[in-house]
Amino acid sequence: MSEKPQAKRILIFNVNWLGDVLFSTATIRNIRRNYPDSYIACAIPSRCYPVLKGNPYLDEVLIFDEKDRHKGMLQKLNFVNLLKKKKFDAVFLLHRSFSRALICRLAGIPERIGHYTKKRAFLLTKKIIPPPRDSLHRIDYYLDVIEKSGLRVEDRYLDFYISPQDEEPVDNFFKKNSIKGNDFVVAINPGGNWLPKRWPADYWAILADKLISQHQAKVIITGSITDLLLAGQIKNGMRCQPLVACGVFNLKQLGALARRVDLLITADTGPLHIANAVGAKKIIAIFGPTANNITGPYPATNAVVMQKDVGCPIPCYKVKCSDNRCMRAVTPQDVLKQV
Repeated sequence: MSEKPQAKRILIFNVNWLGDVLFSTATIRNIRRNYPDSYIACAIPSRCYPVLKGNPYLDEVLIFDEKDRHKGMLQKLNFVNLLKKKKFDAVFLLHRSFSRALICRLAGIPERIGHYTKKRAFLLTKKIIPPPRDSLHRIDYYLDVIEKSGLRVEDRYLDFYISPQDEEPVDNFFKKNSIKGNDFVVAINPGGNWLPKRWPADYWAILADKLISQHQAKVIITGSITDLLLAGQIKNGMRCQPLVACGVFNLKQLGALARRVDLLITADTGPLHIANAVGAKKIIAIFGPTANNITGPYPATNAVVMQKDVGCPIPCYKVKCSDNRCMRAVTPQDVLKQV
């Protein structure tokens, strides 16, 4: 039998976006498997906290908001002092940022493990040679840090935990809107953290109208409160009446909703991966500038990715794309056929 690793105090310095934090949950789980008796904490931005809330593989979640509450030098030094008090033995840096590596060095964490970059190489005690850019799915990119550091990796699925309390607001929403057990319920998620990944609002309106008129679907438009304007544009472009739930559910409750509906239609964004993590019945994901083999749903058991070749390199990181033709190439009729 192999010797059980010694109990340590371990920090995981995580990444910045909802989907990426979800992808990192496989890494968190596998670190716990390697260190079953260790104290494991994870540092994430506050907006990503719900992704890890209730995660049984973590003892603590620390908030590090580099662009908000920890923006200034004094606030960063306060965070350094917090880490010093926690007396961590090791940190796994999933983010390639220089400042995070520097913070961990200043906090005196003896083992600092992360992907090598020229700028921060001197701050790492174990430099992991990164894979070529965009050669791995994000799940594997984060697992690469721990696997190459010598840890055992057993599996690669996502974790997202919801409680009965998270399901209650969804039950109430269904009752209030007379959604019954035999209804065909479709949630559409039109938002996204950057515009080139969004399917056009007029396409959503056409699709939602046809889902209601041809399939007698109950269509729920989901999103945060910032998506209310977009939901209004879609609703105004429709003849039928959808249900607008933007700002109604938090991320945990959105997971409960995704598990409840018959179909979720979405772009490549955080809710896609939340839905996949909770075992949504069916998902249609509309992809344009991003690559399925890098940020696609995994596992893809219940998910179909729709994407067309328009001659552009994929993935494409042109945030100010002028025509968005890769997203427009997938038509409402294409999606209806898939439905």
